[in-house]
Amino acid sequence: MADNQPDAPNSLFAAREPVFPKKVYGPFRNLKWVIMAVTLGIYYLTPWIRWDRGPNLPDQAVLVDLAGRRFFFFWIEIWPHEFYFIAGLLVMAGLGLFLFTSALGRVWCGYACPQTVWTDLFILVERWIEGDRNARLRLHRQKKWDFRKFRLRVIKWITWLFIAMATGGAWVFYFADAPSLLIDLFTLNAHPVAYTTVAILTATTFLFGGIAREQICIYACPWPRIQAAMMDEETLVVGYREWRGEPRKNSDAVKSGEPQGDCIDCMACVNVCPVGIDIRDGQQMECITCALCIDACDDIMAKIGKPRGLIDYMALTDEENERAGKDPKPILKHVLRPRTILYTALWSLVGFGLLFALFIRSDIEMTVAPVRNPTFVTMSDGTIRNTYEVRLLNKHGEDRPFRLTVSGDPSIRLLVEGQSRVTVNAPADTTLNQRVYLQARPGSDPALAERTAVRIWVEDIKSGDRAYKDTVFNGKGN
Repeated sequence: MADNQPDAPNSLFAAREPVFPKKVYGPFRNLKWVIMAVTLGIYYLTPWIRWDRGPNLPDQAVLVDLAGRRFFFFWIEIWPHEFYFIAGLLVMAGLGLFLFTSALGRVWCGYACPQTVWTDLFILVERWIEGDRNARLRLHRQKKWDFRKFRLRVIKWITWLFIAMATGGAWVFYFADAPSLLIDLFTLNAHPVAYTTVAILTATTFLFGGIAREQICIYACPWPRIQAAMMDEETLVVGYREWRGEPRKNSDAVKSGEPQGDCIDCMACVNVCPVGIDIRDGQQMECITCALCIDACDDIMAKIGKPRGLIDYMALTDEENERAGKDPKPILKHVLRPRTILYTALWSLVGFGLLFALFIRSDIEMTVAPVRNPTFVTMSDGTIRNTYEVRLLNKHGEDRPFRLTVSGDPSIRLLVEGQSRVTVNAPADTTLNQRVYLQARPGSDPALAERTAVRIWVEDIKSGDRAYKDTVFNGKGN
């Protein structure tokens, strides 16, 4: 009976086989080292850069001040109502990603994505401690945990943990004064939110960069499934010149007597791949376009006396031309095409718009809100009074005196609550809420009319800068 039973169904899921990339040398690997050093340097060091803004403002060059609801970037200060600057930068980042993807495929993923950068760093540490690919493979396949395996793994994990902690710690330094927060963290005086944030980022960096690695790129990241919409037959991606490399050395075709292609089946391109794919199988969603396989293959081609470029950046149109015996198009013709020009134009337009808005914005801003309950008050002498809430934003790093005036009808005068003068002192880098009154003489046109258009002005006495808001004065009406 047992022999007649159908076989058990195969599992839909296979156990993950860890990827141990082999060390490789070449221009693309060197470029990745440079980008890693620059991006990590920017991330870790930026919170420690100082920028003098005056005695009343923080001196950290880049700071997200949640308590003060402001964002400082060197000489630029962004307030909550100016969030359109942040939105514009996000739009530029998206357009830039579209531009680079349409021109060079997943070049962002292969060189500058944080997941790629930290994974490269963790693999570098792993290689220093456990050795190159073959040594790490042997250690991984060793079932018995002897003292050597235990020692190497513990040293590696501790080093990873320090990197992960530095990563989480660097992030919280962007939200508070870095030197002060560092002392508070080590003396256990920091806010629990800081410790929680560092712990979460430490855990995720350790897991994503050290353990999950390529799994994040393949399964967690949505970009591989979206990128095809940004690419076309002119996009330069890493590809294998099948027409030149096939048939391979160990193929049945060669064994049966066919001339061998340039590929000697050395597996160098597979052994260096950080996501564990074989680029010779064609374009794959998993490929992050890091080009390490190009370095590995070029090195082998140089050793066996074959032309470089068996694996290279190329476009689909290059394949058609080369198969027909024609020369491939120049790189600029691939890069400069309507799609990339459109993305570049849109990116530039948004950038110039943000710069224009940044340079024309005023150092003083105001809002005027009429008090509606009641809309007006009749004084004992018949004078009609309206009340307004005025908010003055002083963007300077010092206290500034401001003069408030009104225009629109000479019979209306402005009074500042609690003061005999029409000047107020706004503290540095602060919003001042001030109640003001507009009064019209008995029998004047504004007092008799139901609504009269007026304009309230604010003038920076020190600099002479002015701003205004239009509002209405409510009278008795006929």
